[in-house]
Amino acid sequence: MRKLVYATSLSLDGYIDAEVGDPSWVFPDEELHRHFNDIERQIDTLLYGRRMYELMAGYWPTADQDPSAPGFILEYAQIWKPISKVVFSSTLEVVDWNSLLVRGDAVTEVAKLKAQPGRALGVGGLILASSLASAGLIGEYRLYYVPIFLGSGKAAFSRIQDRVRLKPVETRTFSSGTVLLRCVPVSS
Repeated sequence: MRKLVYATSLSLDGYIDAEVGDPSWVFPDEELHRHFNDIERQIDTLLYGRRMYELMAGYWPTADQDPSAPGFILEYAQIWKPISKVVFSSTLEVVDWNSLLVRGDAVTEVAKLKAQPGRALGVGGLILASSLASAGLIGEYRLYYVPIFLGSGKAAFSRIQDRVRLKPVETRTFSSGTVLLRCVPVSS
């Protein structure tokens, strides 16, 4: 069974997005970005909701064509582009960049994907990750706490329907002050 990994950056007060939509607080420095690059190499399929797909597809397909981009950005673009992507959306008509559009039930589809051979699956997007967490499909959570209080915004786990008990298995502090808390679900 393949492992499904959810990674997200969040403020110390639990928000993944500022109320005013300013994402500058969450941009990783070189050390953290290289860490993300290493993590992405372990994944062979990315699962996105519509918003996360549009965000990623709006930048990464051409990021490695910018001659002024730092090496770690070029590296991530080269890792991201060939990875298979499954996009769950009822409103998108077409997806690109090695992506498959799925309109069906995400929980059922992801359970099928987990049963297939391959490396880990990664999930991005609040609504999609929340439904997969509630269904018990996420096998590892990588929570990157950025040392900032936003005060308001989009709460990281506000869409989870059922309680998910976690056990910390790793912590790591990066030079930027961001702290990784890696957790796995506690078996009931």
